[in-house]
Amino acid sequence: MIESLEREGVTHIFGYPGATIAPLYDRLSDSKIRHILVRHEQHAGHAAGGYARISGKPGVCVVTSGPGATNLLTALATAYMDSIPIVAISGQVNSELLGRDVFQEADITGAAEPFTKYSYLVKDEKELPRIIKEAFHIAATGRPGPVLIDVPVDVQLREAAFKFPQSVSIRGYKPTIQGHAGQIKRVLRTLAQSQHPLICVGGGIFAAKAQDVFLNFIETLNVPVVSTLMGIGAVPTSHPLYMGQVGMHGKSTANDAISEADVLFLIGARVSDRAVLLPDKVKRRTKIIHIDIDPAEIGKNLDTFIPVVGDAKAIMGQIIDYKPDRKDDEWIQFLTDRKNARNVDYADRAEGVNPKAFVHKLSKALPDSFIYCADVGQNQLWSAGNVEIRRGGRFLTTGGMGTMGYAIAAAAGAKVAADGRFTVAVCGDGSFQMSMMELATLVQHGIDVKIVVMVNGKLGLVREIQTDSYEDNQMAVDITGSPDPVAIAKAYGIDGDTVSTAEEAEDGIRKLIAHEGPYLLAVRVSDSESSL
Repeated sequence: MIESLEREGVTHIFGYPGATIAPLYDRLSDSKIRHILVRHEQHAGHAAGGYARISGKPGVCVVTSGPGATNLLTALATAYMDSIPIVAISGQVNSELLGRDVFQEADITGAAEPFTKYSYLVKDEKELPRIIKEAFHIAATGRPGPVLIDVPVDVQLREAAFKFPQSVSIRGYKPTIQGHAGQIKRVLRTLAQSQHPLICVGGGIFAAKAQDVFLNFIETLNVPVVSTLMGIGAVPTSHPLYMGQVGMHGKSTANDAISEADVLFLIGARVSDRAVLLPDKVKRRTKIIHIDIDPAEIGKNLDTFIPVVGDAKAIMGQIIDYKPDRKDDEWIQFLTDRKNARNVDYADRAEGVNPKAFVHKLSKALPDSFIYCADVGQNQLWSAGNVEIRRGGRFLTTGGMGTMGYAIAAAAGAKVAADGRFTVAVCGDGSFQMSMMELATLVQHGIDVKIVVMVNGKLGLVREIQTDSYEDNQMAVDITGSPDPVAIAKAYGIDGDTVSTAEEAEDGIRKLIAHEGPYLLAVRVSDSESSL
């Protein structure tokens, strides 16, 4: 197993050991692969996901059977919804005991079936090299996603001659790369006839490693762009063609552009309910062109006028090769004027720090290639709406599943993948308490992640929903009794500070950036702040 992982180029594993995976750990001690010990199995999966998103190759996580494996399920579901390649290896009880409800047995391949691209229950040790080779291929090709390999402890303990396959051939699994030439020509004709074309980009651009091609693509076509939550950073947020994030928590300019476009060009985006609020209304007046490597996604949420199945990077290259005529600038100027007229609330607060202004100031102060990991809740929406991503920067968050407790572990994985890049995790005080044990991981393994905790003493987004939709009947959102995040950080040996005013916040940002090693900045905000 170790030799196969090394042959696949694995340099880091995130995991938590147990009895049924102990044979693998015994051999891992002799390997050049670096093991990162997390403090909860879910965070092994999130860290592997963060690693995958920055490295461009599958992240690897390892857990034991029973509760170790079931703890991993949330991370697998998170990766599956956001198309993140992970190879997860779980230990399992002895083969002859399967199905007998013995100690720490769980049918993890069955439980994980809805959340994985594929899963293996290994019964023949001779098949392990082939299975591991296939798992990496499946995870990384087509629409990326998690693959699970469940290995009974007795299979791990057996001996077998090692034979590693040089290639993979799986019957029925041949992802399409190039777009159909006839469909490409239809796309060009439709764009040439449109008056108000619009591109909506999703996280598929990153999966295709196509950021540079996408920038060339939009500038060649001279078509305005909006993004989903997962597509933030596909182009610099200050780019003149970028009109903002769409959807329930998006920018009004971006949503207006969707409503007024006559051609909507979707690239690597699922267009879920949070991205397009009224899909039936959009499809009645707009021609939808949808590029996606997964044919199951095309037409699932929006009826498609021209489907193009294939790799986004390859298809955009095909379109650019035709040297399409550039559009006139009236439509772009119309949207730009609307964007510039938008009044952003960055005013100082009488109580606490303005979180929108804080995110904007923080991102402007960071190096161009920074990695920004946002958790879930109001902190995510403040981040998505106000972060400034420049060329080379990345914005990571959990989109489809919206998993609280994601950011610190994902940031750790991202930092391991790109040690030279400044990495920050932004959480609320609720989500911080779902992941604060991973401060120990940062300290033990010397992972330099900066952490920002927005402190308002509430589960802020749920409180906001209750205020807006349930006559302000605030139930189970007061998290009084929560610890001081800075005191917690110092208990782990991590320095930090608390800021409560705009002036203190600017000084806090300077300290956070200048500090060597992990650092935690608690930012006090009013519990009545809105996410919009």
